This record gives sequence, structure tokens and C-alpha cells, in this order.
Amino acid sequence: MPVMKQQHTANLVCALLFIFGAVSACREEAKPRLFNRLIFLSRQSGDYDVRLRTTNDRQPVELGRVVPWDSQPFWSPDGTRIAFYSDRNFNLADRDNNVDIYTMSADGTSLTRLTDDPTSDAFPYWSPDGSKIAFYSERAGQGDVYVMNADGSAVARVTDDPALDIPYGWSPDGQRLLFTSGRNGNLDLYSVQPDGDGLKRLTKADGHDVAAQWSPDGTRIAFESARGADVDVFTVDADGSNLINLTVRPLRDADPVWSPDAVRLAFVSDRTADMEIYVLDTDFSFLNAVTTASREDSWPAWSPDGTRLAFVSNRDFNREIYIANSDGTGQIRLTDDPNPDLSPAWSPDGSRIAFVGFHEGRRDVYVINTDGSDLVKITNDGGQEAHATVPQR
Repeated sequence: MPVMKQQHTANLVCALLFIFGAVSACREEAKPRLFNRLIFLSRQSGDYDVRLRTTNDRQPVELGRVVPWDSQPFWSPDGTRIAFYSDRNFNLADRDNNVDIYTMSADGTSLTRLTDDPTSDAFPYWSPDGSKIAFYSERAGQGDVYVMNADGSAVARVTDDPALDIPYGWSPDGQRLLFTSGRNGNLDLYSVQPDGDGLKRLTKADGHDVAAQWSPDGTRIAFESARGADVDVFTVDADGSNLINLTVRPLRDADPVWSPDAVRLAFVSDRTADMEIYVLDTDFSFLNAVTTASREDSWPAWSPDGTRLAFVSNRDFNREIYIANSDGTGQIRLTDDPNPDLSPAWSPDGSRIAFVGFHEGRRDVYVINTDGSDLVKITNDGGQEAHATVPQR
């Protein structure tokens, strides 16, 4: 078996070991080179996270959220299609041991597999005009950023470095891609043209800069960074200048998400002993607590008109999708299932929310109206019996 395939398979075996609790075996058998590989872990909460396990960090670095099975729905700009990534043959006899990128119509029809490579392809991001998709791939033996047409054709490699490169999406004008890279010893932010030219390093610090997002007007980038004892929310201008720590608080402020007006940031913070959602006005530093529940609230997602936030809450001892006005009023629960619902994403017209749900022993993409009506499962890979052996909680 080629070395690249051995390492990739070891990573996925490592994921299963973590899920089933056999952590010590994984530590000895799979030790990826610093900032070279993704490892799929299961947190104590039961959610799947994408994390980077490094040789010099006591804790893994969280790079993204939710992997197999059907995960991270991302609407096309015109709202007609949804991209996601999936290990649709996970734990089957004919499994290919990797995740791939798919698209489908918003009603779940016209499922199209865009990538079919023996290594992992994940994190799809539509270009602003919907013609292309940027994504992460290990097909060259390392984690790099790639771009392809929206139909899966014309795959082109954007970054080429032995270290890990993870995409965070397109600039609003479609001229640049934002990504984080470990090529200088820790995870810093970079931008590059989609053809690979014009590489620019945006941040430089001892801590890891992750969870980055362009502002809707393209002038700034928000991200979380562990530059000291705590994790804080920062912004930096698109050219790498004017770095600002917006939170400057003990404990963890993370996962910043820009509002459509490019002024406000929603983020999560454990400054009150449990994770809550806050909105910060970046012009005047006004801070508002959106949630104050006694259990974890996370995963904020702005409505297209900037008036509401969808989020995930564990306030009823199970993770469900909620909606609230941006000032915290008018909170309503959209989903109600014994298993967790995660990763809310608004449709461009603001009428529906796509999310990932663990229902019926499976993990699938669902769509629901913003009043909680018309819940529809739009993925089904036919692998229910195989998935039943994987613990959900």
C-alpha cells in the first residue's frame, strides 16, 4: 500500500479509535507531521469536529466542525443548490475511507458527486458568482486548497506547501481566497488569488489563527486566535494591517461571524462560565448578550437581512436549532428531536435553514422553514444499517 494511502487510512482508523474511546492506541500509531494532516476526533459532547493534532500541543487545534456523514451544508449564492461533504460509504464493505464533496438541489434531488479521490476532500465554499467551489484536499499527500468548477470539472491546485492549508472562503469580489496555514510553524492567515498567484501573509503570531471570515464588504477579516493564555476575537484589514483584539477577556471568545452590514460580529464566549452568544458592534464596541441560558449556546449564523440569528442550544439537554432576533428577543425553537441538530445555514432568501441532524440512527442534511414548519430530509445515502454501529452520544 502506498505511504500516502497508509497515512490516510491511519488517520481514519484513528478517528474510529477516538470515537470508541481507544485513544492511547491512536497516539502511538498515528503521529502526523506538524501541521500536515487533519484528524477527525469526537469531542466529549459527542459532536464530530475536525481538529489538527500536533506534536507540540497539549490539546488538538479545532479547525472546523462536523465530519462524516453528510455534513456542513453550504448554500449556493442563488439558493438553488447545496454543497456538502460526506463519507457516504463510511463503515461499508466497499468504503473508500475518505470524504468527498457533493452538491444537490435545494430539495435534495439532482445529487452530484463532485470529487472522487482516494483521499479526503472537504470544506466546500461557493464563489460569490456560484461558478466555482474552493475546497480542501489531501490528494497530493498533504492538505492544500483547491478550486474547481461548480460541476466538479477543471480541478486546480491553489496552494502547494508541505504544511497544512485550510480554506475559509472567497473574498466578496471573488478575487482572493482566505486560508490558514502552518507553513511558518503555527497557524497563520493568508490570502491568495484563485490561480495561486499573489500569496500574502496576513497574520504573524505565536498562537494559532483560525475560524476566519471575510467581512461582507471585503475590507476586514475576523478570526479567533490563541495569542496568549486566552482565545480572543480579532479583526485585521484585508491587506494584513490594523490588527485589533476586539474581546480582550479571560477565557474563550471564538467563532466570529460577520453580520451582512459588515459592522457587527456574532461570536461565542464562555465569559459567564457557560458558552453564550454575543453580538459586538465593531465601530462603537457595543456588546449585547444574545443568549443567557444556563447551558451551552453556539454556532451563530446571521439571517441574510441581518435581523436574526440561528444558533444551536443545549438548554433543553439536547442540541437543537433556535432562532432569535439579533438583540436576543423573540427566541424560538425550530427543531425538537432526541438527537442533536447542528450547523444551521440560512438560505439566501432567508426563508429556510439547512442543518445537519442525527435522526433515525443517521446523520443527514435537513431543511426547515424559519417558523419551524416543513422539515424535510434532503440526503439519504442508504447506509443506515452500517451507521448504526457508530455511537451517537
